[in-house]
Amino acid sequence: MARLVSGTNVAEFGTGSGYSGALLAQLVGPTGQVTSLDIDHYLTRWANLIHHDRGLRNVRCYTADGTAGFPSRAPFDRVVAWCTPPLLPEAWVSQMVDGGLVVAPLPIAAVPNMTVVARIRVRNGQPDVEAIFTGGYIEATASPKGDLDLPGRWVDWENRVPAPSWISVAWRGKDNWRNSGARATLDRLVKDAHIEPYDGPEVDWPSWRTFVAAKGNPYVTMTGLSPDLWALGHSTPTTAAVIQQDGMIVADCSDSPSLAVLRGWLSEWEAAGRPAPDVHTPILVRRDSGQGPSGWDLRLIDTSGTRSLRR
Repeated sequence: MARLVSGTNVAEFGTGSGYSGALLAQLVGPTGQVTSLDIDHYLTRWANLIHHDRGLRNVRCYTADGTAGFPSRAPFDRVVAWCTPPLLPEAWVSQMVDGGLVVAPLPIAAVPNMTVVARIRVRNGQPDVEAIFTGGYIEATASPKGDLDLPGRWVDWENRVPAPSWISVAWRGKDNWRNSGARATLDRLVKDAHIEPYDGPEVDWPSWRTFVAAKGNPYVTMTGLSPDLWALGHSTPTTAAVIQQDGMIVADCSDSPSLAVLRGWLSEWEAAGRPAPDVHTPILVRRDSGQGPSGWDLRLIDTSGTRSLRR
């Protein structure tokens, strides 16, 4: 996917155990170079020791925020990421050689677990998506994650007792500073909720989440109501409905407006034949620093050709 050859200068975002960095070092050969970045100094120190003990001289690990790149070892021919930034960082593009490739998981909506892996070519300082693939990795965070069960980004409310649960709403910009809407919406889904089984086949999660993302609906919602079960659907400050990975539909009530929206989405998805993620056309939407980190949001165009840029 990254098309590595001998002599390639690679930046790796996410050191982990060091195993992937060792593989990259072998692929680029003694004339190549691997710069591995991780926010966790424990991981980078151990990986450096392992690489040294194995005699690898063309890979070096640094404790750094990978979303900022690493200018002192740039320009890079390739950027390979094992964690998901909030968008395609401008630093990755600016530190790339002309014609270089980025292979990274990127969000396709501003809620957790809505990602694809993108292969992006940089020419004349501008990124262009060549292909997308099913996949994703842990969110990139400013410090090492302590709770691996909770998403690292875009959690608008969470409960820790009596049982863990959380919610992420794409309409967070319309909520108040106390997150009252998100809190009330989560309560509706965990207390006296309406529950029914989906009457279709087992949910194809990669297809379903990319289909929903491509709609560009500003009320997309992701939740975790049960351990190890994500749920995706629709909510507003007064209604909510989601379908879990196990096929159970959870809503605030049986006549919920959000439940009607969710059923409509499911019907459209089935009628479209459960399209594969790569059926949708990816586009990059510029985001300036005034709205947060500078870079490009990855969004999808649905199969009917309607651009999905609403946020």
